[in-house]
Amino acid sequence: MAAPITCNEDLRQLAKRRAPRAIFDYVDRGSYDETTIRGNRAAFDALRLRQRVMIDVDARSTASTMIGQPVTMPVGIAPTGLTGIMHPDGEILAAKAAQAFGVPFTLSTVSICSIEDVRAATQRPFWFQLYVMRDRDFAASLIERAKAAQCSALMLTADLQIQGQRHRDIKNGLAVPPKLTLSNALDVMTKPRWAFGMLATRHRNFGNLAGFIPGGGKDLTTLSQWIGSQFDPTLSWKDVEWVRSLWPGKLIVKGILDPDDARAAVDAGADAVVVSNHGGRQLDGAPASIDALPQILDAIGGRSEVWLDSGVCSGQDVLKAIALGAHATLIGKAFLYGLGAMGERGVTTALELIRKELDVSMALTGTRDIRDVGAHTLWNRD
Repeated sequence: MAAPITCNEDLRQLAKRRAPRAIFDYVDRGSYDETTIRGNRAAFDALRLRQRVMIDVDARSTASTMIGQPVTMPVGIAPTGLTGIMHPDGEILAAKAAQAFGVPFTLSTVSICSIEDVRAATQRPFWFQLYVMRDRDFAASLIERAKAAQCSALMLTADLQIQGQRHRDIKNGLAVPPKLTLSNALDVMTKPRWAFGMLATRHRNFGNLAGFIPGGGKDLTTLSQWIGSQFDPTLSWKDVEWVRSLWPGKLIVKGILDPDDARAAVDAGADAVVVSNHGGRQLDGAPASIDALPQILDAIGGRSEVWLDSGVCSGQDVLKAIALGAHATLIGKAFLYGLGAMGERGVTTALELIRKELDVSMALTGTRDIRDVGAHTLWNRD
């Protein structure tokens, strides 16, 4: 009898057994010495919750809103590249799980399933994440496709003008579609569930980039080399203003760690900013997102919503972020582990684990409604 899944780490271990090593490492690891990944976890762990007792905590609610959209809890699924090779049809499965659960799903520019594929499989609008590449006409065409798919928000990622070096991806020779070498062929042979699933699906390349990448992405070298050739290090806030001029809906700017950048993002038209260090996958040695949050909140002063990602893996992480002032959070690794472990059911499980832990932790801090969470929810030594 299989052991019960009680936390995100259980999903992580199951995903590690079921996904090929190169793909799991892509999801699991970070840049350089991974000090920022460890810092994200340590910063959350350093925050203590204030236990309260003998308070009526019946009829609790985790419901909230994100840029005006009702959500079951203040958690959205972050855009993650290559989701569809963590599990066949991964973006479609994650979008369906998020839709059923009542939280937003964000599709990455570098997804395996295209905007159109995900839209055809879902009943409600999702969000689209944009990388502005060197070819501005192509970026504009992605925005038009997001409009045509009725995406309800556009998320612009600001912190990947160039890619931070991820040692493990280079050593694994990560490519899309995965290239067979003796080493990874032997590994894939031990992952028959993944291998047969990938053989059965037509989604094996970058769906949104078909026609843009020569050969439709079939002749890519490593992911890092391709990003280095296509992503644009000349991006500026004028480009954000340009995107704002093309996009009529809600605009979210993700990848903010500095107060000056936060003010610039709002000045350029952002409806929400995401305090994020890209999950420790870009600038190693950057501060933990949760540590940077208070300064960003002070800089923006309520002119836009402020969300947080990087290191959010549990309901207690969500509660701590909200207590420090974040309006909402995004998860990446947490849902990807669920996807790699059990597909759509695994994503649902990941969301259920977070909501249950959030609900229980609210009760034990004397809180009935997520909207009542604040600085008083955290324990203060002084």
